[in-house]
Amino acid sequence: MSSKACRTCGETKPLGEFYRDRAARDGHRPECKACTAARRKAWYAAHREAEITRVKQWQQQNPGRVNENRRRKQARRDAYYRRTYGISADDVDALLDREGGGCAVCGRRPARAASLHLDRCHDTGAVRGILCLSCNQGVGKFRDDPDLLEAAARYLRGRRGGDGPASR
Repeated sequence: MSSKACRTCGETKPLGEFYRDRAARDGHRPECKACTAARRKAWYAAHREAEITRVKQWQQQNPGRVNENRRRKQARRDAYYRRTYGISADDVDALLDREGGGCAVCGRRPARAASLHLDRCHDTGAVRGILCLSCNQGVGKFRDDPDLLEAAARYLRGRRGGDGPASR
């Protein structure tokens, strides 16, 4: 069987659209992933305040475990930066502070720090700065070539008025 019907929405979908469940006869949950996500989202919306209170109470009752979890998270973050870029998480934080807390190109401060990316020279591997996703992809699309980026800037400056063939 390569598909099944969701018990919630009734749609027949491929098995990949269902979470696995060893206890189920066919090895998959009876509700599709989309319906599961909608149900969980609705549950959280209805219980949000109580869940936040519950978590805060647990954190207050377990300060040692909270601190240990934070230390582990910081250690994983530090190990990732050392392994991938050869610098520490503290170095990344200092770089971000020097750049004003946002993208080195556009200055935008994303809502999530995870939306910022370390930019490096692909020839030397040296870290150049921290960029937002858009600027990081833009630099990459121009193959780290400043001449190509300057040519693109000249092109855009020349086309602002809409007087070229591209504006017709």
